[in-house]
Amino acid sequence: MSFMTNRIELIKRYGVIVIIALFCAVLMWVGQRAQIAVFSNDGEPRALSQGSEDHPFVSLTFNVSWGNNKVHDILKKLEAHDAKATFFLSGEWAERHPDIVKSIHEGQHEIAMMGYAYNSYPKLEPQEIKQDIQKARETFEKLGFEDIQWIRPPHGQYNKEVLEVIDGEKLEAIQWSVNPRDWENPGTNQIIEQILDETDKGDIVLLHASDSVKQTDKALEVVLPGLKQKDLEFATITELVNGSKSKITQVE
Repeated sequence: MSFMTNRIELIKRYGVIVIIALFCAVLMWVGQRAQIAVFSNDGEPRALSQGSEDHPFVSLTFNVSWGNNKVHDILKKLEAHDAKATFFLSGEWAERHPDIVKSIHEGQHEIAMMGYAYNSYPKLEPQEIKQDIQKARETFEKLGFEDIQWIRPPHGQYNKEVLEVIDGEKLEAIQWSVNPRDWENPGTNQIIEQILDETDKGDIVLLHASDSVKQTDKALEVVLPGLKQKDLEFATITELVNGSKSKITQVE
Protein backbone atom coordinates (compact mmCIF):
# COMPACT_ATOMS: atom_id res chain seq x y z
CA MET A 1 0.00 0.00 0.00
CA SER A 2 2.84 2.31 0.90
CA PHE A 3 4.49 1.50 -2.44
CA MET A 4 1.33 2.46 -4.37
CA THR A 5 0.93 5.66 -2.39
CA ASN A 6 4.52 6.72 -3.12
CA ARG A 7 4.07 5.89 -6.77
CA ILE A 8 0.89 7.99 -7.01
CA GLU A 9 2.64 10.93 -5.29
CA LEU A 10 5.55 10.58 -7.71
CA ILE A 11 3.22 10.59 -10.69
CA LYS A 12 1.43 13.68 -9.34
CA ARG A 13 4.74 15.46 -8.79
CA TYR A 14 6.02 14.77 -12.30
CA GLY A 15 2.60 15.59 -13.70
CA VAL A 16 2.78 19.09 -12.22
CA ILE A 17 6.30 19.54 -13.65
CA VAL A 18 5.13 18.48 -17.11
CA ILE A 19 2.16 20.89 -16.94
CA ILE A 20 4.42 23.76 -15.90
CA ALA A 21 6.89 22.93 -18.68
CA LEU A 22 4.09 22.86 -21.26
CA PHE A 23 2.74 26.15 -19.96
CA CYS A 24 6.18 27.79 -20.25
CA ALA A 25 6.61 26.40 -23.77
CA VAL A 26 3.25 27.85 -24.81
CA LEU A 27 4.20 31.25 -23.39
CA MET A 28 7.51 31.21 -25.29
CA TRP A 29 5.72 30.23 -28.50
CA VAL A 30 3.16 33.01 -28.09
CA GLY A 31 5.96 35.51 -27.44
CA GLN A 32 7.81 34.45 -30.56
CA ARG A 33 4.64 34.65 -32.62
CA ALA A 34 3.93 38.13 -31.25
CA GLN A 35 7.40 39.30 -32.18
CA ILE A 36 7.10 37.82 -35.68
CA ALA A 37 3.72 39.53 -36.09
CA VAL A 38 5.33 42.89 -35.42
CA PHE A 39 7.29 42.61 -38.66
CA SER A 40 4.87 40.75 -40.91
CA ASN A 41 1.45 41.25 -42.39
CA ASP A 42 -0.10 38.05 -43.72
CA GLY A 43 3.38 36.76 -44.42
CA GLU A 44 4.56 40.00 -46.03
CA PRO A 45 7.31 42.13 -44.43
CA ARG A 46 6.42 45.54 -43.09
CA ALA A 47 8.06 48.30 -41.08
CA LEU A 48 7.78 48.49 -37.30
CA SER A 49 6.39 51.85 -36.18
CA GLN A 50 5.45 51.03 -32.58
CA GLY A 51 6.31 48.50 -29.89
CA SER A 52 4.17 46.73 -27.33
CA GLU A 53 2.17 48.69 -24.76
CA ASP A 54 2.77 45.91 -22.22
CA HIS A 55 6.03 47.51 -21.07
CA PRO A 56 6.79 51.12 -20.04
CA PHE A 57 9.44 51.44 -22.76
CA VAL A 58 9.85 54.28 -25.22
CA SER A 59 12.54 54.42 -27.89
CA LEU A 60 14.23 57.67 -28.82
CA THR A 61 15.76 57.30 -32.27
CA PHE A 62 18.15 59.72 -33.94
CA ASN A 63 18.90 59.89 -37.66
CA VAL A 64 22.39 61.07 -38.62
CA SER A 65 23.51 61.53 -42.23
CA TRP A 66 25.69 64.64 -42.24
CA GLY A 67 27.60 67.03 -39.99
CA ASN A 68 29.71 66.36 -36.92
CA ASN A 69 28.73 69.00 -34.36
CA LYS A 70 25.18 68.60 -33.07
CA VAL A 71 25.53 64.89 -32.36
CA HIS A 72 27.97 65.69 -29.52
CA ASP A 73 25.49 68.08 -27.86
CA ILE A 74 22.76 65.45 -28.07
CA LEU A 75 25.01 62.73 -26.64
CA LYS A 76 25.80 64.98 -23.66
CA LYS A 77 22.09 65.52 -22.96
CA LEU A 78 21.38 61.79 -23.13
CA GLU A 79 24.28 61.02 -20.80
CA ALA A 80 23.17 63.66 -18.29
CA HIS A 81 19.76 61.99 -18.01
CA ASP A 82 20.98 58.38 -18.25
CA ALA A 83 18.92 57.85 -21.38
CA LYS A 84 19.70 55.18 -23.97
CA ALA A 85 18.72 55.64 -27.61
CA THR A 86 19.12 54.06 -31.04
CA PHE A 87 21.11 55.97 -33.65
CA PHE A 88 20.34 55.31 -37.32
CA LEU A 89 23.47 56.20 -39.26
CA SER A 90 24.11 56.31 -42.99
CA GLY A 91 27.11 54.15 -43.85
CA GLU A 92 28.75 57.00 -45.74
CA TRP A 93 28.56 59.23 -42.65
CA ALA A 94 29.80 56.48 -40.33
CA GLU A 95 32.74 55.86 -42.64
CA ARG A 96 33.76 59.53 -42.40
CA HIS A 97 33.26 59.78 -38.64
CA PRO A 98 34.37 56.51 -37.00
CA ASP A 99 35.36 58.40 -33.83
CA ILE A 100 31.82 59.71 -33.38
CA VAL A 101 30.36 56.25 -34.04
CA LYS A 102 32.61 54.97 -31.28
CA SER A 103 31.41 57.73 -28.93
CA ILE A 104 27.79 56.83 -29.64
CA HIS A 105 28.48 53.19 -28.84
CA GLU A 106 30.48 53.98 -25.71
CA GLY A 107 27.47 55.95 -24.48
CA GLN A 108 25.58 52.61 -24.37
CA HIS A 109 23.45 53.56 -27.38
CA GLU A 110 22.45 51.18 -30.14
CA ILE A 111 23.87 51.49 -33.65
CA ALA A 112 21.49 50.94 -36.58
CA MET A 113 21.75 51.86 -40.25
CA MET A 114 20.07 53.95 -42.94
CA GLY A 115 21.81 52.26 -45.86
CA TYR A 116 25.02 53.72 -47.26
CA ALA A 117 24.47 56.71 -49.55
CA TYR A 118 21.16 57.92 -48.06
CA ASN A 119 19.32 57.83 -51.38
CA SER A 120 15.56 57.28 -51.50
CA TYR A 121 15.03 53.54 -51.92
CA PRO A 122 11.73 53.66 -53.87
CA LYS A 123 13.61 55.56 -56.58
CA LEU A 124 16.17 52.75 -56.92
CA GLU A 125 15.99 49.36 -58.57
CA PRO A 126 15.87 46.36 -56.18
CA GLN A 127 19.44 45.39 -57.08
CA GLU A 128 20.63 48.94 -56.34
CA ILE A 129 18.92 48.86 -52.94
CA LYS A 130 20.58 45.54 -52.19
CA GLN A 131 24.00 46.88 -53.18
CA ASP A 132 23.52 49.97 -51.02
CA ILE A 133 22.58 47.87 -47.99
CA GLN A 134 25.47 45.50 -48.52
CA LYS A 135 27.94 48.38 -48.85
CA ALA A 136 26.60 49.85 -45.60
CA ARG A 137 26.89 46.47 -43.89
CA GLU A 138 30.52 46.14 -45.00
CA THR A 139 31.23 49.63 -43.65
CA PHE A 140 29.76 48.90 -40.23
CA GLU A 141 31.51 45.54 -40.05
CA LYS A 142 34.85 47.30 -40.61
CA LEU A 143 33.96 49.57 -37.68
CA GLY A 144 33.30 46.54 -35.48
CA PHE A 145 29.52 46.32 -35.77
CA GLU A 146 28.80 42.94 -37.29
CA ASP A 147 25.33 42.30 -35.89
CA ILE A 148 23.28 45.31 -36.99
CA GLN A 149 19.69 44.17 -37.44
CA TRP A 150 17.69 47.40 -37.81
CA ILE A 151 17.44 49.68 -40.83
CA ARG A 152 15.47 52.86 -41.37
CA PRO A 153 14.91 53.41 -45.10
CA PRO A 154 16.55 56.71 -46.16
CA HIS A 155 14.15 59.67 -45.78
CA GLY A 156 11.66 57.22 -44.26
CA GLN A 157 10.50 56.32 -47.78
CA TYR A 158 9.62 52.75 -48.70
CA ASN A 159 7.18 50.54 -50.54
CA LYS A 160 6.45 46.83 -50.72
CA GLU A 161 9.40 46.20 -53.04
CA VAL A 162 11.80 48.01 -50.70
CA LEU A 163 10.61 46.00 -47.71
CA GLU A 164 11.05 42.76 -49.62
CA VAL A 165 14.69 43.63 -50.35
CA ILE A 166 15.26 44.58 -46.71
CA ASP A 167 13.71 41.32 -45.58
CA GLY A 168 15.91 39.43 -48.03
CA GLU A 169 18.96 41.07 -46.45
CA LYS A 170 17.88 39.75 -43.03
CA LEU A 171 17.18 43.22 -41.66
CA GLU A 172 14.08 44.72 -40.06
CA ALA A 173 12.69 48.09 -41.15
CA ILE A 174 12.01 50.61 -38.38
CA GLN A 175 9.82 53.70 -38.69
CA TRP A 176 8.22 55.76 -35.90
CA SER A 177 4.97 56.67 -34.16
CA VAL A 178 5.88 60.15 -32.88
CA ASN A 179 7.41 62.74 -35.23
CA PRO A 180 7.94 66.30 -33.93
CA ARG A 181 9.64 67.20 -37.25
CA ASP A 182 12.63 68.61 -35.40
CA TRP A 183 14.60 68.87 -38.65
CA GLU A 184 12.32 71.77 -39.61
CA ASN A 185 13.35 73.61 -36.42
CA PRO A 186 9.71 74.47 -35.58
CA GLY A 187 10.65 75.88 -32.16
CA THR A 188 12.01 74.27 -29.03
CA ASN A 189 8.69 74.49 -27.18
CA GLN A 190 6.77 72.92 -30.05
CA ILE A 191 9.15 69.95 -30.13
CA ILE A 192 8.83 69.56 -26.36
CA GLU A 193 5.04 69.81 -26.30
CA GLN A 194 4.47 67.38 -29.16
CA ILE A 195 6.75 64.70 -27.73
CA LEU A 196 5.40 64.97 -24.19
CA ASP A 197 1.77 65.08 -25.38
CA GLU A 198 1.96 62.19 -27.85
CA THR A 199 4.52 59.77 -26.41
CA ASP A 200 3.35 56.77 -24.40
CA LYS A 201 4.27 53.12 -23.84
CA GLY A 202 5.74 51.44 -26.90
CA ASP A 203 6.24 54.59 -28.93
CA ILE A 204 9.19 55.18 -31.24
CA VAL A 205 10.18 58.86 -31.41
CA LEU A 206 11.84 60.20 -34.55
CA LEU A 207 14.56 62.78 -33.91
CA HIS A 208 17.71 63.90 -35.70
CA ALA A 209 21.33 64.50 -34.72
CA SER A 210 22.59 65.95 -37.99
CA ASP A 211 23.80 69.54 -38.02
CA SER A 212 20.52 70.70 -39.59
CA VAL A 213 18.75 70.50 -36.22
CA LYS A 214 19.22 73.60 -34.08
CA GLN A 215 16.71 73.04 -31.28
CA THR A 216 16.70 69.30 -30.55
CA ASP A 217 19.43 69.31 -27.90
CA LYS A 218 17.69 72.13 -26.03
CA ALA A 219 14.35 70.33 -26.25
CA LEU A 220 15.90 67.21 -24.73
CA GLU A 221 16.63 69.13 -21.53
CA VAL A 222 12.87 69.15 -20.89
CA VAL A 223 11.79 66.07 -22.85
CA LEU A 224 14.04 63.57 -21.07
CA PRO A 225 12.95 64.33 -17.48
CA GLY A 226 9.40 64.90 -18.74
CA LEU A 227 9.10 61.39 -20.17
CA LYS A 228 10.51 59.95 -16.94
CA GLN A 229 7.78 61.79 -15.04
CA LYS A 230 5.26 59.91 -17.19
CA ASP A 231 6.80 56.69 -15.78
CA LEU A 232 8.35 55.81 -19.14
CA GLU A 233 11.73 54.10 -19.49
CA PHE A 234 14.19 54.78 -22.29
CA ALA A 235 14.98 51.67 -24.33
CA THR A 236 16.80 50.82 -27.52
CA ILE A 237 14.84 49.37 -30.42
CA THR A 238 16.14 45.91 -29.53
CA GLU A 239 14.91 46.31 -25.95
CA LEU A 240 11.57 47.65 -27.16
CA VAL A 241 11.07 44.62 -29.41
CA ASN A 242 12.30 42.07 -26.87
CA GLY A 243 10.45 43.64 -23.95
CA SER A 244 13.51 43.59 -21.68
CA LYS A 245 16.43 45.88 -20.87
CA SER A 246 19.96 44.85 -21.76
CA LYS A 247 23.51 46.17 -21.75
CA ILE A 248 25.25 47.18 -24.96
CA THR A 249 28.45 45.17 -25.32
CA GLN A 250 31.69 46.97 -26.03
CA VAL A 251 33.17 46.83 -29.51
CA GLU A 252 36.90 46.13 -29.34
